[in-house]
Amino acid sequence: MKAFCSWSGGKESCLALYRTQENFEVAFLLNMISENGIYSRSHGIDVNLLKLQAETIGIEIIQPKSSWESYEAVFKKTVYYLKNKGVNTGIFGDIDLQEHRDWSERVCKETGIKPLLPLWKEKREILLNEFISRGFKAIIVCTNAKFLDKKWLGREINKEFTKDIKNLSNVDLCGENGEYHTFVYDGPIFKKPVKFITGEKKLINRNWFLELKLKRS
Repeated sequence: MKAFCSWSGGKESCLALYRTQENFEVAFLLNMISENGIYSRSHGIDVNLLKLQAETIGIEIIQPKSSWESYEAVFKKTVYYLKNKGVNTGIFGDIDLQEHRDWSERVCKETGIKPLLPLWKEKREILLNEFISRGFKAIIVCTNAKFLDKKWLGREINKEFTKDIKNLSNVDLCGENGEYHTFVYDGPIFKKPVKFITGEKKLINRNWFLELKLKRS
């Protein structure tokens, strides 16, 4: 079976891909990007880093531009394009936000493909522990300033992070409600680590973003 993975470059999409690669031919990563073509739509990651990430994983990445208003229409148009290339399944990394599942299932139904959510209803700590124990490496690249300040930017997702985030009563352990987002740069699905350097920390629309740049050799 041929599939695409809805791709943010973060830990849940990576873990969802990892769990499904054995049973599916994941042929494409679908990564929605900003209208200016510079950053990913959700995590604010440089599109070139995401291209390098996909290249290192060994899966073709599709990066359609959209605004938040045109997001669904562009997403569906891209899924139709992938369907014409033999894709019949869409993989999504949501954990338990019902509105996200409802959206994924409706969009897949309307485009004639099957949705698959391999992380659905799993316990947060189990997912984090699996991500870490499997050897994935990720850092925090975005936080909602209401919950986490800029000091969290650049932190590695490891056991120490898990311990610290568990001590915060108002933050979802996996950041499922948008409290934080990550960029994965190494792990069992990677041929080699993605090399990058960190830049400025910027506050944009009540969210902190860590600038990541390609590391030139």
